[in-house]
Amino acid sequence: MTKCYPTVSEEYVKAVDKAKRNLRGLIAEKNCAPLMLRLAWHSAGTYDVCSKTGGPFGTMRFKAELSHGANNGVDIAIRLLEPIKEQFPTLSYADFYQLAGVVAVEVTGGPDVPFHPGREDKTEPPLEGRLPDATKGSDHLRDVFVKQMGLSDKDIVALSGGHTLGRCHKERSGFEGPWTANPLIFDNSYFKELLSGEKEGLLQLPSDKALLSDPVFRPLVEKYAADEDAFFADYAEAHMKLSELGFAEA
Repeated sequence: MTKCYPTVSEEYVKAVDKAKRNLRGLIAEKNCAPLMLRLAWHSAGTYDVCSKTGGPFGTMRFKAELSHGANNGVDIAIRLLEPIKEQFPTLSYADFYQLAGVVAVEVTGGPDVPFHPGREDKTEPPLEGRLPDATKGSDHLRDVFVKQMGLSDKDIVALSGGHTLGRCHKERSGFEGPWTANPLIFDNSYFKELLSGEKEGLLQLPSDKALLSDPVFRPLVEKYAADEDAFFADYAEAHMKLSELGFAEA
């Protein structure tokens, strides 16, 4: 099914391009790609297909959503981005936050994620408790990603590979450490590390380990560990789907 994206002005498209350049500079200078990706994901991942509420519509700028337990530390991303956002008042926060996530993947060597502008800002933050719980297993992942968001099993595994960027912080999540040896490089090492077993200094969450024990998830883990191009292709598709939940529906 083909999506019907809203038409935006030429001025808006130029603003997106300029903002993208500025975001590249900020993310490279501050080494904050993981944080920007988290902002984009946590903004979009609140979408509920049944009520058609939540999603990537700029509500993370409100304290009500920033105060959700799963969003500890996301306020740092908001503060870093605001000086750039002020330069582009024509852009919606909804588009801007998702653009930051796309640029974060690009700057760290990942695939080019398609970006379509035109999201409108909303003022009603989503209910708390819609984001995945890292302490739970495959049934929970499907409840959140498939039943709530409307994504697929393949999307779950591909998006999990985004953990190749960044690390957990004890004070934010209760967990500590990076998933990979190079947490500022976007590659398929998350899957390689997952298959190689636990190592001192590297993190594997219960939700990561669940990918190995599930009969549908594990073959995808093995595929992505062996074929980075396949991972990049599926990741780009899954990231785009996540970033467009509730937007320009077919």
